[in-house]
Amino acid sequence: MAKDGSAWKIHCFKSSGCKQSNEKCASEAEDSLPVCLKVPRKCLSYLTMERVALYLLFMSTTVEAMMCPTRCMCQHLSPSFTILCTKTGLLFVPPTIDRRTAELRLMDNFITTLRRKDFANMTNLIHLTLSRNTISQIMPYAFFDLKGLHALHLDSNRLTYIHEDHFKGLFNLRHLILSNNQINYISPGSLDDFIDVIEDLDLSYNNLVNVPWETVERLSNVNTLSLDHNLIDFVPEGIFSNLHKLARLDMTSNKLKKIPPDPLFSRIPVYAKPKGSPLSSLVLSFGGNPLHCNCELVWLRRLTREDDLETCASPPELMGKYFWSVREEEFICEPPMITHRTSKQVVLEGQSVSLKCKAVGDPEPFVRWISPGGKLVSNTSRTISYENGTLDILEVSGEEKGIFTCIASNAAGESTAPVELMVSPYPHLANSTNCDKEAEPGPSDILISAKSSFPNETKSFPDGKVAVAELTSSSALIQWPSQHHISGIRMFQIQYNSSVDDILVYRMIPAASKSFFLTDLIAGRDYDLCVLAVYDDGATSLTATTVIGCVQFTTEEEYRQCRSLHAQFLGGTMIIIIGGIIVASVLVFIFILLMKYKVYANHHKNKNTEVNNVCSQTNGSQRGSMAQSSSKLAEGHISPQQECSGVAVKGKTVIDRDRERAPPSDTALRNEALFQ
Repeated sequence: MAKDGSAWKIHCFKSSGCKQSNEKCASEAEDSLPVCLKVPRKCLSYLTMERVALYLLFMSTTVEAMMCPTRCMCQHLSPSFTILCTKTGLLFVPPTIDRRTAELRLMDNFITTLRRKDFANMTNLIHLTLSRNTISQIMPYAFFDLKGLHALHLDSNRLTYIHEDHFKGLFNLRHLILSNNQINYISPGSLDDFIDVIEDLDLSYNNLVNVPWETVERLSNVNTLSLDHNLIDFVPEGIFSNLHKLARLDMTSNKLKKIPPDPLFSRIPVYAKPKGSPLSSLVLSFGGNPLHCNCELVWLRRLTREDDLETCASPPELMGKYFWSVREEEFICEPPMITHRTSKQVVLEGQSVSLKCKAVGDPEPFVRWISPGGKLVSNTSRTISYENGTLDILEVSGEEKGIFTCIASNAAGESTAPVELMVSPYPHLANSTNCDKEAEPGPSDILISAKSSFPNETKSFPDGKVAVAELTSSSALIQWPSQHHISGIRMFQIQYNSSVDDILVYRMIPAASKSFFLTDLIAGRDYDLCVLAVYDDGATSLTATTVIGCVQFTTEEEYRQCRSLHAQFLGGTMIIIIGGIIVASVLVFIFILLMKYKVYANHHKNKNTEVNNVCSQTNGSQRGSMAQSSSKLAEGHISPQQECSGVAVKGKTVIDRDRERAPPSDTALRNEALFQ
């Protein structure tokens, strides 16, 4: 009704116009439906505002309907907007999702990767479900714009690791579900943005061996922590002491042999099952672990329980028994017993030594070492203590001489054993009085008099006990007299170095030797050398050293370039000579073959030419020659064929010889009678 009592109606037509002149139409752009308003003329201005409001409401409804992705269900329950895309075959997050969405459910699809742009500007999103997809990769900062997200479900996917950039920006995340993946590594800083607000963390059914315990220790607001069905074999002691709001801890089906007691467990009641437990208690689930039932699990045995599902895996006498059926007095430990230790060790100062201590017990004893000074030996650059009880000293000093104590301890007690280490001082020439020492510049480690100023000069101390002979550019023969006045000599020691480096070289020589041939010296270098005698000191029963003498020498210069050129020239000449001989031999061989071939060819040609000439002369002979031939035939009974062969009878062919053996023909007999 209008103010004046007149009525008005709203008519919508599919046609493009209105029939009456007093109708005003507003055409909608999306569906081309004209809206016609039939009003009195005096109310036209008032209805203009009403028409605009109606138009805007219609447009907003149409736009909201358009932002719902294909094959998805959208619900607009003011003020939130929910999108449900379940089992729609999605391969990626739909790009047409309304950025105002508060709840987004994309489970049971085939999404493989979460990209940075998938959730950009979705600051109103509170609940995101991506369960049961094939997600294997999360791009860095993929959730960075989700400042208001409270719950993130990524369970039943194919994630293998969690990087510290994956969950950046989730400052209000309360629930993080990562179960049923293949996660084997979680970065310690990956949960830092919501470390103080997270209430529910589910890491179950993964491949975790090492949990970031330093991160777990800081989950001060967590209520439920699920670590079940992983490969965890160790839980640090006291790791849950700061988790004051923890109400459920699930460590079922791991590889835990023991669960250490924690201060948290002593502050609140601990139950083994959630049913019937009070609200201010902690429910601890630990079934399916290979529990080692000894005295360390007595505290766990005293918990309130409901069934007998947990069993003991060791020791052998309790294997297979239900954990709750074993009496407390059967949870026993064995004190440590040291079964093997290193005997007395004697080493030279500066060398390395390994001390061993092996112990047995239940639980396995922890071995530590106490130095002769009464201090606990820790891992340093010189000492390394291993878990198996071995102590390595990489460089022994005189201060470590004495008794080391091996201590093996466990929950049942401790055991100790001494290991004596004797350190023999290393021979130092500075402690000897048998040679004069003068200050010498340069890096040499041997304190002797100044080096010679002339090359190739050999200089020894005034006592003349050490001499250098057969000095070359790379070797020298060191000689010293017999030392019969020193009793109990074990060996001689030669130490030397060059003035241009700090490396001190040692050589151990048998006690019966009086000389030693040094090799591998460098040409043109100054060397300092001393000979020492190592003997048994009867007064102290220790090994002592005394200096026999020192010497200084310089090796000869070596002209390497000239010798190298000469060697190269000689080698090249030899190669040329050998190559020339081979080439000449081949040429001679070829020449001989050619000569033999030529002689054979000429001989065969001459033989054929001679036979042809004789035969042609016989056929064309004159009377005199014929008479002569006839007389020869008569006298020697030589056939004409033999006459054609001429003088070269030896060159007869097979045919000629056959003719000689054949009987004379009739023509030959007539000729013979005629001439007679």
